[in-house]
Amino acid sequence: MKVTRIFDLLDYYKANYPEKEDVLVSKADGIWKKHNINSFIEYSNYFSHGLMSFNFEKGERIVTISNNRPEWNFADMGMMQAGFIHVPVYSTISSSELEYIINHSSPCIILISGTEIYERYKSLLKKLGEKIQIFSFEKIDNINHWSKIIDIGKKQGKENISKLTLIKESIKPDDTATIIYTSGTTGNSKGVMLSHHNLLSNVKTSAKLIHIDKQHKILSFLPLCHVFERMTSYTYLYKGISIYYAENTNTIGENLKELKVDGFITVPRLLEKVYDRIIANGKALGLVKKVIFFWALRVGFRFRLNEKRNFYYQLKLNIANKLVFSKWREALGGNIKFIGVGGAALQKRLATIFWAANIPVYEGYGLTETSPIISVNWGPFPAKSYPNVKLGSVGPVFEEVEVKIAEDGEILCKGPNVTKGYYNDIESTQKVMDKEGWFHTGDIGTLDKDNFLAITDRKKEIFKTSGGKYIAPQVIENIFKESIYIEQIMVVGENKRFPAAIIVPNFIDIHAWATIKKIKFKNNEGLIENEKVLNLFQREVNFLNQRLGQTEKIKKFVLVSDEWTSETGELSPTLKLRRKILLKKYSKLLINIYS
Repeated sequence: MKVTRIFDLLDYYKANYPEKEDVLVSKADGIWKKHNINSFIEYSNYFSHGLMSFNFEKGERIVTISNNRPEWNFADMGMMQAGFIHVPVYSTISSSELEYIINHSSPCIILISGTEIYERYKSLLKKLGEKIQIFSFEKIDNINHWSKIIDIGKKQGKENISKLTLIKESIKPDDTATIIYTSGTTGNSKGVMLSHHNLLSNVKTSAKLIHIDKQHKILSFLPLCHVFERMTSYTYLYKGISIYYAENTNTIGENLKELKVDGFITVPRLLEKVYDRIIANGKALGLVKKVIFFWALRVGFRFRLNEKRNFYYQLKLNIANKLVFSKWREALGGNIKFIGVGGAALQKRLATIFWAANIPVYEGYGLTETSPIISVNWGPFPAKSYPNVKLGSVGPVFEEVEVKIAEDGEILCKGPNVTKGYYNDIESTQKVMDKEGWFHTGDIGTLDKDNFLAITDRKKEIFKTSGGKYIAPQVIENIFKESIYIEQIMVVGENKRFPAAIIVPNFIDIHAWATIKKIKFKNNEGLIENEKVLNLFQREVNFLNQRLGQTEKIKKFVLVSDEWTSETGELSPTLKLRRKILLKKYSKLLINIYS
């Protein structure tokens, strides 16, 4: 059967993988609860029938604020096949951002996961509850449980079967399936309208590239409101791959070991944290094991994919894999066939060390507006060579997607994956979509002779020093984040004499270093003012500056003890720097840097 609308995936799954018992799986009270395709279809239909009883009009919006769970999928499919538009929202955004999205999208229903979300947005939800119906997946006092919709659907299902069939038949591939609000690193978020066809064009191409199938399973932990996780989840359904949901972000490591999954997708920031933890564990080893550990790292960093390796290097790599890298694979469950990475630039050095350890990391590129993938490195693992992988690039351009580089270096994209535009925002749509139909991504990049795309920076983030030299901060930041002592960094210097940096130290490593050096400190604030610590960072900056051009070198830096998170506002929900907010927050420090 043809899959032309997202909810067609349900019947497609039943026709092709009817025997699967673990379509969607989550853990409750220590037990993994499995849902088969019949359960999936049943709950989705109940939700559709229940919604239809409210007499809402086709095309109305439903907002969800929830963690990853099977119920999210039931609601997602149920609302779309009944003609509603799904507006999934990150559970980490501020109340003011949530209020803006709700006012802008005008939903008929808000569906939240449980008490944690309710407490976070309690005052806003109470105010909204006067005019918008609010339901929850978990039981909360004075909030309607979503089972109310399900129960209504069960009772009215027989009456509504023919009506639901007519609604489904009326939904066209080019109809809007979802509105996803961009994370908004600057200004208000914009509602990206994606059609069924937009998303499914990405799903069908991705399905050709993912070399796992119905016998495999993956772990899902990126929020389902993230377009990368969501589109990939539809791809898993298309291929009959089982989806297991991590209990929470703190149990990802435990769940990977327990389930021994075949893959997962993530963002670079989380992969950086995995690597930082590996390094921290390596530092805690005894002397002999520590020497072997860091020797293996040096061997790994010399790894070159798709290049012929001489006998002696291969021998060293084999030893490193047996003694050190095998432990890394075990920590990830020992069965990883792919890690998909997107959402921001990945350090080439990080990709290199994981590939050296026989942990394949496939970096891709795209935006919410492109459903999301424009290009991706891909290939079956293990293999003798990887013609569709170039470390340092974001892979070859997707099938049916066109890319060209504008005169100023901006990446332009055209294809079936490109958004219909921004919801209720013609002006913003016209700014990114030219008359020839090219979508302007806002990213700067290059396209080589083999059709591999590489990203160098965000167009809006590139700045000029007072001397007229252009600086691409993201490139510099990725180089500096290779230091084990740097957790986060933002490069500044627009219209100034030179580039400078605000640095958040990796306090786990700094504490260990300070202990070895017998440096006494009461707290992090005192530690970053210590002369020996400042000298350490100056040495790191001097060392990393050697890889930069004269005008790009960081001339001054300041250390801060704050943690940058999406909850506190310095990072977007996809963990990108919110530069305007950070510039405002540290305005006094910047005055001191440049005075």
